[in-house]
Amino acid sequence: MSSRRKFLLVDAHALIYRAYYAIPGLSDPNGQLVNAVYGFSKMVLNAISYFEPEYAAVCFDHPKPTFRHKKFDGYKAQRAKMPDDLIPQIQIVKDVVSALGIPKFEMEGFEADDLIGTVNCKVEDLDKTLLTIIVTGDQDSFQLVDDDTHIWMPARGKQKGDIEYDASMVEKKLGIKPLQVIDLKALMGDNSDNIPGIKGVGPKTAAALIQKFETIEKIYEFLDQNPTGDSLIKGALLEKLLSGKESAFMSKDLATIECEAPIDFNLENCRVTSYDKNQIIEIFQRLGFKSLINSLPKDAFEASVQEALF
Repeated sequence: MSSRRKFLLVDAHALIYRAYYAIPGLSDPNGQLVNAVYGFSKMVLNAISYFEPEYAAVCFDHPKPTFRHKKFDGYKAQRAKMPDDLIPQIQIVKDVVSALGIPKFEMEGFEADDLIGTVNCKVEDLDKTLLTIIVTGDQDSFQLVDDDTHIWMPARGKQKGDIEYDASMVEKKLGIKPLQVIDLKALMGDNSDNIPGIKGVGPKTAAALIQKFETIEKIYEFLDQNPTGDSLIKGALLEKLLSGKESAFMSKDLATIECEAPIDFNLENCRVTSYDKNQIIEIFQRLGFKSLINSLPKDAFEASVQEALF
């Protein structure tokens, strides 16, 4: 792990959904389902304990359509609506975040990814000594990875332990550079977001094209000069690329995280400082999360006692 000072940036809904499906049936003493709240809280507390961030923020999706829906009616059209027993858990998650003293960002018209991208860019501009750690389960954020931004994915399924992705690890996993994720999706699409890409172009072909040409812009510049293609682009693939050009550029636009959302951001407001530990303990006790209480960060009183002793 890097010794740099850290900004912890949490993708709330990615963790909420991961927890909801990973921990089925967990209810509070009154019988209300709280599995997503528990899993989210545990992952965030683990990240705080592991990284000991100097700053932190949590970004939420807004329930209303985003600017991408205006560009493409089919964006995320196949997504099932949020499960009824998950809906009330969103507010409880927000209460947990507030009790921990962590700022929340949410804005109509934008996804959490866009707010994460915007905060990340602002942090890079304001303090280049900080390393931003994006806590998410969503590979869309891989496009943000660089020397000043890493992705931390909590363990799930067969994954052994939490994984921190830097640029080299993203390239090892996908075969392309982080920023090229948007070009990969432009070609192969993304079923989870209903981004169409080019029909008939799969992951391996898309990766091979990006490895050779770097971007879709360069692919089509090449085809403008070489309309019959080359050893890689020929036959059926050539036809697919030519007929799918408009879809490819629209898909790249949809896949690109917006880094200039009009949020009110102040770095100092995100500094991890004292919080009301009694408040979060009361919430956890009410929810039946007694096992998480020992994972809570030290509050100001505990820190001052420890400093006096040592």
